[in-house]
Amino acid sequence: MAVSSIFTHFPSLTEKQRSQFEALDALYRDWNAKINVISRRDIDNLYEHHVLHSLGITHAIHFRPGTEVMDVGTGGGFPGIPLAIMFPECRFHLIDSIGKKIRVATAVAEAIGLENVTLAHRNAVEEKGKFDFVVSRAVMNLSDLAALVRKNIHNKQRNALPNGIICLKGGDLQAELQPFKRSAEVWPLHEVFPYEYYEEKSVVYVHV
Repeated sequence: MAVSSIFTHFPSLTEKQRSQFEALDALYRDWNAKINVISRRDIDNLYEHHVLHSLGITHAIHFRPGTEVMDVGTGGGFPGIPLAIMFPECRFHLIDSIGKKIRVATAVAEAIGLENVTLAHRNAVEEKGKFDFVVSRAVMNLSDLAALVRKNIHNKQRNALPNGIICLKGGDLQAELQPFKRSAEVWPLHEVFPYEYYEEKSVVYVHV
């Protein structure tokens, strides 16, 4: 799947956004040869498995200008970098406990001129900042994540969806969502991305 699939699903992108998305392929291939942040077997699926998947969060919410988002366990920059391209008027703070992954994400963000991103080699336990939303991509169990980042979600509301956690998850979520049955919402991604990869993938929101 090429970058054109991103343009198909998001036809209103500006020229700057299109060029930023286009640049990701060469950048991640180059960095991945030095520091393995994406499975080498999966680098050919960058747009389908990583960029488009990250943008699945737009199925749940379109962040309003000024929204502040923290990406926990960003790895090489997912979902934070694609979301920062998509929402240039929002602020994104990307953290990961593995320094070499943050190094890659930082280099990619700088190369494409992202000015709405900060990055830190940091564990979520150590992060003191306050944000509207915390996003993550299959980093850990939802209960564990909520326990870690509840302190980082502030009370000021800017969006239609109340502040909370938005995760990209796969598989059967019934047991994981049980503690949040009154505050969770789930959006199956195969409804918007009709590809086999998304058959069991969802966006999960929890109000904390």
